[in-house]
Formats: sequence, C-alpha cells, structure tokens
Amino acid sequence: MSTFPILYAIVLLTLANGAPVAAKKLLGARFAFALDGGLLFFDGRPVFGASKTVRGIVASIVVTAFGGALLGLSYEVGAAVAIVAMAGDLFSSFLKRRMNMPPSSQAVGLDQVPESLFPLLACRESLGLSDADIFVVVLMFFVGELAISRVLYMLRIRDQPY
Repeated sequence: MSTFPILYAIVLLTLANGAPVAAKKLLGARFAFALDGGLLFFDGRPVFGASKTVRGIVASIVVTAFGGALLGLSYEVGAAVAIVAMAGDLFSSFLKRRMNMPPSSQAVGLDQVPESLFPLLACRESLGLSDADIFVVVLMFFVGELAISRVLYMLRIRDQPY
C-alpha cells in the first residue's frame, strides 16, 4: 500500500462527493434543476429524485478537477473521479427509488460504496492504486462519510445527519 495514492484518492472522493452538498448550501435553490427533469421511470417512481441536480454534478466535476490539479494530477483525472463518483451516486439513487426510498434517505453501504468504489476502479492506474489500496480507501470513505455527515449536520451544513 502506498500512502500518497491513498491520500489523494480520499481527497478526490471527498471533493467529488462533498461539492454538491457545499453547492447546495452556497447557492440555495439556484441552479437546482433536477437531473432527471422530474421524469418517472416505468415503475411510476422518479428516475433519480429531485435531490440529484445539474448543479451538484457540475460542482463535483469543477471542484474535483481543480483539486486534482492542486494535488499535481491532471484536471482530467480529477474530473474523471468526479464523473464516475457521480455515476455511482446516481446508480445508488436509482436503486433507492426502485426500493421506494425517498430522496435523501439513508441506505448504509449503498450510499457510500458505489460513489467510492466505481471511481477508484475507473481511475486506479491514474492514481497508482493497488487492490489493497482500493479496499482501504473504500473502507475509509465508508466510515469517514458516516462520521463526517453527522458533524456536518450538527454544523448545519447537511440537512440530514447521514
């Protein structure tokens, strides 16, 4: 296991998944266009739900691309981490809607694993990650996200404690 690739991966995942939350707090309802446009899937439920916005996706990509560059990686690597993290987040939201869970509801594991595992697998070579590194980062992200979410809720940055 290598320290810097693990640290860089955690930083990029934190930026990718935290930027939409920060953008919501900073911008309020501005630019909060639902990514699915309010469309319903054939089961009559929203595709992703109103909490998945264009604003969040754009914020994630822009912030993580710049974060990647600040770490000495390319903008493209940062952007790729964000794009795949958001795809993992959308995958989770899609599954949660199929399970009839409301937007922003908690599903431990489903809310953390795809948005961390998918980008790590997609960018493993660019980040210099081994299989063991990926396991460690996903575990760190899982535990860290559960803990940090509660702190952010107490600071009134998050709307829910998860």
